[in-house]
Amino acid sequence: MSRAKSMSRSALLLALTMLLAAPARAEELIVSVSNYRVTVTSNYDGEELVLFGSVEREGKALPRESHYDMVVTVSGPRGDMVTRRKERVLGIWVNRDSREFIKVPSYLGVFASRPIAEMATPDVQRRLQIGLANVPLIQRIGPDYADVVASDAFRTAFIRLRAQRGLYRETADAVTFLTPTLFRTGIPLPAEVPIGTYMVDIKLLAAGQLAARTQTSFEVVKIGFEQFVASSAREYGLLYGLATALMALTVGWLGSVVFRRD
Repeated sequence: MSRAKSMSRSALLLALTMLLAAPARAEELIVSVSNYRVTVTSNYDGEELVLFGSVEREGKALPRESHYDMVVTVSGPRGDMVTRRKERVLGIWVNRDSREFIKVPSYLGVFASRPIAEMATPDVQRRLQIGLANVPLIQRIGPDYADVVASDAFRTAFIRLRAQRGLYRETADAVTFLTPTLFRTGIPLPAEVPIGTYMVDIKLLAAGQLAARTQTSFEVVKIGFEQFVASSAREYGLLYGLATALMALTVGWLGSVVFRRD
């Protein structure tokens, strides 16, 4: 047998081995959002979007013996934020220390089909960044930048303060499987929802391991007078500041005239 034929047969055997070793079960996620463009007006008081979709299997894939789990993570536009620690000194609350968070999500929602601790091991949770405790929140610590343990006092306070405003949340039993392969979940947006693009990361787990993953996005925009004010403040900062000061003086003068006592 020639050397060329031997190499060809070896290559064929290797390809067949890899094909047989490849996983026979493969899933794909098909998702959609009820509204890809959320508009904010003067009377906006919050909204809930609906994410829905299905798990598509390859034609010859066999049904899994275990049920599916799902985690949907929604992150809003990123920015720098500061958390301050206050202490009581001589009966007065003062800022004693602070920590700056770098490029963190302004909105962060984690929606799961059941408690995350029951879905996967802590190692898998950290590797896949599942749950608020495992989402990186980079801090400036002196000259360094790093994420810290979930129990860090500043990290805990930061998440708690954002959660009080409805901007950070983690909800178990939020994803509902309508059938073994059809699912839906709600994405609540508070009244003070930040403007910008929101990324939606959907992870499908089976037997504690990642089975499929996909992403989508939606946008929150201001329209009408709110958009005009926001654009003016951003593009013509000096004129906007002068106009605001002039408006405040005018309102104050009118108030003094109306309520003046002769």
